[in-house]
Amino acid sequence: MTNTIDQLNLILDEADCLVDEHQIDAALDKMAQQITTDLGDKLPVVLCVMNGGLIPTAALIERLNFPLELDYIHATRYGMETEGTSLNWLSYPKTNLKGRHILVVDDIFDQGHTLQAISKWLEEQESSAVYTATVINKLHDRKTDMTPDYIGADVVDRFLFGYGMDYKGYFRNLKGIYAVKDS
Repeated sequence: MTNTIDQLNLILDEADCLVDEHQIDAALDKMAQQITTDLGDKLPVVLCVMNGGLIPTAALIERLNFPLELDYIHATRYGMETEGTSLNWLSYPKTNLKGRHILVVDDIFDQGHTLQAISKWLEEQESSAVYTATVINKLHDRKTDMTPDYIGADVVDRFLFGYGMDYKGYFRNLKGIYAVKDS
């Protein structure tokens, strides 16, 4: 079913803002300080996980005042759906990762499968170290045994959108984190 502008605007109008723009900025500032301490002298490669990581990566790297390279990786479980199971690899980084310190930036740590698979793949590329960062950590039981190295904010287990996260392909551009109205 195709969403109309009225249906999408209703989703946004009824949504709860869980993390506002000022809270995101404060979280990114804190993450940037921690990342600078850990990676400021390592010449890291920052990998943006597309598409959700685009906005968080841009906001985070403009807070990092040290030399870094930027590339991207595109692996997704959801596509344009609200849930997914298998990981679909759409694009790999072009940068040589062997011996490099890698910082992977994504929008949300939800189930953890995508970030864990990306981290494992990066380790297989003989990188020196792999660090992970997500703006949002969704609070619920996971089936993975990893936790991102840098987390911006914890949120409840609801369907989220905004600040890189989408609702059926829309609303990645919002400056806050919103939860779809409970049904």
